[in-house]
Amino acid sequence: MEKSKVDAVPRVSAEMLENFMKDVLVSVGVPKADADIVADVLITADKLGIDSHGISRLKPIYYNRIKDGILSPVTKMEVLREGPTTAVVDGHHGMGHVISKRSMEMAIAKAKEYGMGMVAVRNSSHYGIAGYYTLMAANEGMIGISGTNARPSIAPTFGVENMLGTNPLTFTMPSDEEFPFFLDCATSTAQRGRIEVYARHDKEVPAGWVIGNDGTARTDTHQILKDLSTGKAALTPLGGLTEETGSHKGYGYATVVEILSAALQGGAFLHALSGMKDGKKVPHALGHFFIAIDISAFTELDSFKKTTGDILRELRASKKAPGRDRIYTAGEKEYLTKLEREKNGIPIGESLQKDINSLLEELDLDYDFPF
Repeated sequence: MEKSKVDAVPRVSAEMLENFMKDVLVSVGVPKADADIVADVLITADKLGIDSHGISRLKPIYYNRIKDGILSPVTKMEVLREGPTTAVVDGHHGMGHVISKRSMEMAIAKAKEYGMGMVAVRNSSHYGIAGYYTLMAANEGMIGISGTNARPSIAPTFGVENMLGTNPLTFTMPSDEEFPFFLDCATSTAQRGRIEVYARHDKEVPAGWVIGNDGTARTDTHQILKDLSTGKAALTPLGGLTEETGSHKGYGYATVVEILSAALQGGAFLHALSGMKDGKKVPHALGHFFIAIDISAFTELDSFKKTTGDILRELRASKKAPGRDRIYTAGEKEYLTKLEREKNGIPIGESLQKDINSLLEELDLDYDFPF
């Protein structure tokens, strides 16, 4: 493996990291076929530069929760209700990536036959990047939509208590370019994983990302991570602290995702997703939804792709702000990052190196990482 020519952070090939993750997952009882799915979701995040949801989540989220007995390594999803275009699934606290990939496959199959498909899921677990599943639909010539609730971390506008999860609302639409329109983002100003990235670099987070119990903006990254867990701090909705900056919009969209991730499937919501009950760790019981829309049911796929591409190209060609030499459209930066990381490998920072080394030692795995 090689180090980046741009920085001193060790780089590791996606293939090596993916194989490592598979071995770790299998070691704690995840069946090989399921470990392949989980590792593919995680490495896709790293390839696209969504470092908050890649291999950095392997130990603290999946490995530790399996060891703690609150995440089942063997996934036994059950279809509770099904119609021509819809289904409701119970994941029985299995691996969220496995549940979600199979659920989106169901939605895509229904869309191929009837034009649209939607699957609602309850009792699942953290499913990685939502965009993995919407990309599945786009790769089949469809519009993909997905969302998930999560443990409470966002305060409502004018509130300071963490109530809603970061609740991503994600869309992917195919275009005639090398990359699709790919919008995968939380309904908070920033998600916990991004703050963890700042912590790994000992950087303060920007004002407006986090609100303290006293109603003021917080920037002290390491203490924020502790206080988010104890309720002394909360993430702000997309838009920040006030209505003047659009906080109510992010709050509203986060609530939309919460409803669609709980009410349709009879699932848990808000504080019931905290992972704690009577002072003990319990499954997080997350809910998700997956929508696939067959473009050919509305128009010719090539026509849709060209119009989408034209929109994106015109946006990028529009007048730029002073000092800015480029306008991006959603999915473009991820595509460029993927090209760079395919060439140079994925950067592994010091904190993540410690996690990987501890797993190597604990599981007696033989990998020649460059750190």
